Amino acid sequence: MRTRANTDCQQLIFDGVGVAAGIAIGPAHVMERGSLNIPEYKLPRKQVEAEVERFQSALQRSQTQIETLRRKTSALPPAVAEELGFLLDAHLQMLAGSRLVRGVEQRIRENRRNAEAAIQAEISEIVRGFAELEDSYMAARMQDVRDVGTRVIRSLTKSNLQEFKMAPKGSVIVAAEITPADTALMDPRDVAGFATDMGGVEGHTAIMARSLELPAVLGVPDLTAVVRTGDVIVVDGTSGRLVVNPDRVTLQEYRNRRSRLLRQRRRLDRLRGVTAITADDARIALHANLELPREIDLAIASGAEGIGLLRTEFLFMNRETPPDEDEQYETLRVLVEGMKGQPVTIRTLDVGGEKLAYSLGDHMTDAVNPALGLRAIRFSLRQPKLFGSQISAILRAAAHGPIRILLPMISTVAEVESVREVVARMRRRLRRRGTNIGSEVPPIGVMIEVPGAALAADALAGVSDFFAVGTNDLTMYTLAIDRSDEQVAHLYNPLHPAVLRLIQFSAQAALRARIPISVCGEMAGDPRYTALLLGLGVRELSMSSASLPRVKQRVRTLDLMASTRRAEMIMDQADSGRIETLLDEFNALE
Repeated sequence: MRTRANTDCQQLIFDGVGVAAGIAIGPAHVMERGSLNIPEYKLPRKQVEAEVERFQSALQRSQTQIETLRRKTSALPPAVAEELGFLLDAHLQMLAGSRLVRGVEQRIRENRRNAEAAIQAEISEIVRGFAELEDSYMAARMQDVRDVGTRVIRSLTKSNLQEFKMAPKGSVIVAAEITPADTALMDPRDVAGFATDMGGVEGHTAIMARSLELPAVLGVPDLTAVVRTGDVIVVDGTSGRLVVNPDRVTLQEYRNRRSRLLRQRRRLDRLRGVTAITADDARIALHANLELPREIDLAIASGAEGIGLLRTEFLFMNRETPPDEDEQYETLRVLVEGMKGQPVTIRTLDVGGEKLAYSLGDHMTDAVNPALGLRAIRFSLRQPKLFGSQISAILRAAAHGPIRILLPMISTVAEVESVREVVARMRRRLRRRGTNIGSEVPPIGVMIEVPGAALAADALAGVSDFFAVGTNDLTMYTLAIDRSDEQVAHLYNPLHPAVLRLIQFSAQAALRARIPISVCGEMAGDPRYTALLLGLGVRELSMSSASLPRVKQRVRTLDLMASTRRAEMIMDQADSGRIETLLDEFNALE
């Protein structure tokens, strides 16, 4: 979206996707990138094998380029070097016998197409199945495929890949698209931030920006068509807003906000090693959510006391076959050992609905309504071999540190009992094999993310060792709102009385059963909701590592008894607007 202010300086405001928090102010440096000219022609039969060899040579040159870049990562900051290393390793794997490579060779041989055209066609085929999915994770993986394909095409056409040119000190980089490798070469001491026409929050470029703590806004259509080198530009990576040629008042406002953010960041850094205790001495456990193993260092650095939600879907993504038990075990073992005795809560596979693991394609079928179909625990129980392998891997990992098993989308007691039977059977099998799995059965908990589970919380508490409330899905299912549908997204409201009542039911059931309850949805990572959740009886919160210091700061300012009284007052309300007012008034007083 773009609006033009009625000022002489022609101020322009753009809204995109904020992917790395912070505010950058500086002169724009617009990067020009030419498009690839991809030839397409049919080969004579006698030239087919020579074309395959030409393609293979381009693969080797591309591998050499990536390996050279891999060696250069040692000069980068550690967090950035690690992040870029994971990316380059993934790209190397795609260049060695992946579906992309096999598909291109097949197209050259069977369709007699030149290598450049075959790569383009194969990329289109790979992404076609995901094109309509509202899934940012898969969109990021599709970009990886495109990046690898582009590198090979450049090698085939002998088009020089334009090296990233360091802009003048303090510049804001503006480009149609910035690759993760380009991002890694940005020095935060020289580059203030960046903005692009394309990109999203889950892409590697966004991850690199967060690792470097470079304010960034992506996905602003036509940005490069409007901004000129030398324009003054403000990048608000928190809100996703860009201001080009800001007027004097706007510029001063953002300078003041930037100064406040820097002071706040310094204060939060000092809290990383401090315990989360309320003003009246109530101990609150703050854990981190993990999407990928590489985030473990960020979790530890943020002061997390454990992993409250480890999403295991990453094990099944970007591959053609599911991982076996040994591979899953090795990955989980490294994570558990990396937490050095702090608990790790491992959620079993949660695919279906908007989530899709390509490696499970043979096990999944189309559903009329995927969000209400065969997904999460329902899928796992229908695939005993797959589920048994995952449970066995988790049980083996339990020998290396404390873990908990978390079951997604539970709605009945029978589902929990079925899982307990699987766990018992896998333990017996592993013991017969002489495998070390520890002496105790890991605690087994359920996610409260459908209304039926919250309303049956007392019954579920009888067969569970802990609860974890997933407020994102709970809100969606309670209000029948899909946040990815822009026509109804504005109706999504976690402060709706019905959603809060379901959280309260769950917390009270956990209290009566004397089992722990945590919140691991977006509400947990927003300081606005901290007082309300604690007031409802929650004593464990799990969130992204970046959110943890801010929530800890809020916890330490709260009086738990006062929070409980305000929560009781809020639960007497029937209007969402009144609830928001009462909560915001309380937050302003503390």
